[in-house]
Amino acid sequence: MVARAFTVAFEGIEARLIEVQCALSPGLPAFQIVGLPDKAVSEARERVRAALGALSIALPSKRITVNLSPADILKEGSHFDLPIAMALLAALDILPSEDVAQTVALGELSLDGAFVPVVGALPAAMSAAEAGFALVCPAPCGPEAAWVDAARVIAADSLSQLIRHFTGQAPLAPAKPGEVVADKGARDLFDVKGQERAKRALEIAAAGRHHMLMVGPPGSGKSMLAARLAGILPPLSASEALETSMIHSIAGLLEEGGISRARPYREPHHTASVAAIVGGGKGAKPGEISLAHNGVLFLDEFPEFPRAVLETLRQPIETGEVVVARANAHVRYPCRFMLVAAANPCKCGYLADPHRACARAPTCGEDYMGRISGPLLDRFDLRVEVPPVGLAELDMPASGESSRDVAARVARARHAQAERFAGHANLRVNADAEGALLEQVAAPDAEGRALLTRATDRLGLSARGYHRLLRVARTIADLDSAAAVRAPHMAEAISFRLMGAEVPARV
Repeated sequence: MVARAFTVAFEGIEARLIEVQCALSPGLPAFQIVGLPDKAVSEARERVRAALGALSIALPSKRITVNLSPADILKEGSHFDLPIAMALLAALDILPSEDVAQTVALGELSLDGAFVPVVGALPAAMSAAEAGFALVCPAPCGPEAAWVDAARVIAADSLSQLIRHFTGQAPLAPAKPGEVVADKGARDLFDVKGQERAKRALEIAAAGRHHMLMVGPPGSGKSMLAARLAGILPPLSASEALETSMIHSIAGLLEEGGISRARPYREPHHTASVAAIVGGGKGAKPGEISLAHNGVLFLDEFPEFPRAVLETLRQPIETGEVVVARANAHVRYPCRFMLVAAANPCKCGYLADPHRACARAPTCGEDYMGRISGPLLDRFDLRVEVPPVGLAELDMPASGESSRDVAARVARARHAQAERFAGHANLRVNADAEGALLEQVAAPDAEGRALLTRATDRLGLSARGYHRLLRVARTIADLDSAAAVRAPHMAEAISFRLMGAEVPARV
């Protein structure tokens, strides 16, 4: 007789069902796991043996073979412990084999039979629900998995508790979903003195999910502005929150099973590696660009990042997904993020400061900003200079709009875009529009078209730059609640690309 249980193998945010087969056969006593297991899975036999011994369950003097099917998929992770133990207990007639065969299980076993939480409970619950199976997991993973189908999630603390549940001695109550994580409170734009043009660029970027580059001397407020971007972004929709949470579940970042409606805000250090930014390493974990999915990726000291890291951003910016290539598989992660970069104008940062003259001007600025390649620079929709704030402005009381006021306009613009793209799959904001659809929704009036033509010729814009101008102009029109793109909207969009003609770039 072959007893069966099910678990999952993670391929990006997708959880692929794996059948765990256990057979007891005559022969020399042995416990073997086959089906392309990695080291952690192979060691599961010792953890399972010790956990069953702690419950006074002796293994029979037979040959125990556990097969993980399909056998050509690499099995990684300690979450295979629990399904292996359940299949073995079903083979020993301790658990009802019919019930075990209708469950997807994941969890690590300690030597005394207690369950250790693992990552990936949310995508595993999605896979189990699609297959019509129940999910068995450690108790700390229950609130996370219960967001999918709470009635069919069994969350236990130990193997003994799970045995009592399946044998009817002490049934467990269904798990309850975790709490919606409260917004920790974003910083307010009202605190930023001056920098009105940068604030406007921030608003446009938030409304259309446009990539933005800020260039200015140290202390001019670039990081301060970026930190306040989260306060003007609309909350995640239900589908966006689930999609984002699945990535964070794989990365082990969901605390106590809570799901947040706040958009992710990631700010890796400029010493981060390619694997840290794009994804990879053991298990092909998601990188910062995927953890920022549906949110913001802020890269401070942008030219200081290694050239290899910067160039890997080019394709994900265009496609909205990244493929982590491995020897035996290609793992795909979504990464539709808003890139906000900040840079000093030169190595010392004071290229245009008359009080702190740069000794190596202008080559200092050319060499420093030349670290950003032309193709990457061309992908920034908005480029804004952030000048230093004078003492007179710092002494004045704070003025201007609060984040609440700006967020209201951004929300109205996002709502207009949601209605515009309602009939188009995978299109949510203006930054996603392309081709004939973009020409249709962002077509400027005659005066705006003439302005766009002159700007394209004089600035030498690429086809990518041309289309990005259309997208930004459409977003500005949405903020203005205008049905059509007019000349003032196009003029403002062009003004935010003028710095591209002045900033040297080397490919």
